[in-house]
Amino acid sequence: MPNLDPRPAGLLRIPEPHLARASARIVEALGGDPLAEREVLVQGLLAHPAAIAPKYFYDALGCALFTAICELPEYYPTRVERSIFVEHRHDIARAAGQGRQFVDLGAGDCGKGAAWIPALRPRRYVAVDIARAAIEPPLARLAQTWPEIEWLGIVTDFQHGLELRHLLSDDPAIFFYAGSSIGNFDHAQARSFLASVHRHCAGRDGSGLLIGVDTKKDAARLVAAYDDALGVTAAFNRNVLNHVNALIGSDFVAERFAHRASYNASEGRIEMHLESMTSQTVRIDGRTRVFAAGERIHTENSYKYSPAQFNGLLRDVGFRRVRCWQDAARDFAVFYAC
Repeated sequence: MPNLDPRPAGLLRIPEPHLARASARIVEALGGDPLAEREVLVQGLLAHPAAIAPKYFYDALGCALFTAICELPEYYPTRVERSIFVEHRHDIARAAGQGRQFVDLGAGDCGKGAAWIPALRPRRYVAVDIARAAIEPPLARLAQTWPEIEWLGIVTDFQHGLELRHLLSDDPAIFFYAGSSIGNFDHAQARSFLASVHRHCAGRDGSGLLIGVDTKKDAARLVAAYDDALGVTAAFNRNVLNHVNALIGSDFVAERFAHRASYNASEGRIEMHLESMTSQTVRIDGRTRVFAAGERIHTENSYKYSPAQFNGLLRDVGFRRVRCWQDAARDFAVFYAC
């Protein structure tokens, strides 16, 4: 009879009765002022040009669409990052160490982070994401598969900095930030975010950051990754308007906006917008906003880095030892910094 346990044979064991009842704990730590956050969203939509923060992509449908994007042929980052992890897993694990708490930043469905469990054997897995709907189901499943690990989900927005020290143990930690999400920060924000991770590491000897970074390359390949032939990314981008409607009672009609993706070479970033297909009036928080035909709402930036550029950024914020792994085509880079 085939072995159906999802764990490697070397880790197969019969769970003790008390471990079989393992579950995941979820902590709501969004903090901030919900009314102030709402007002920032409203003012962004009323502004000229209008803008929506990328965090609003991730309602339940947005999370599902992003999972689909990661498997598209045009969207190479997930595939190439995965290949680097597979090829260099043992080397990366030696650099990072075993038995630490594993802090999965922007965890989503936890698929990327959970793949590291056999190699890193964490004592504690901390999934951090703005979307409770994304992390809660996978954490519940993983807690049953790996009952010997403590499972914690933290629902928070670390767009303006990371502060988890009161929720982490004093043990060494591996901060895991995969998927090139660092690219959603502008350079000043990226520096601030990486500095906050370094502060978390500084109080825990043996801690470090394992991070994936998309590299600069041919503009046509970059644009294709954010404007796929099937239109999944277009649906993902337009769905942000449905989420906004649910949050503030606006009346955007998503189908009246076209998805636009372009590469800004001077800034080294992909830019995503929603372009109004006709002149239309939208009700936003009791006010009206006219979007002229061709007018755009900015929804996301995705910055790309050369390995040397990102290495320098890590060292600038205080990391002293930095290792880098890449695929043969140099399409993507994985760093471990401590």
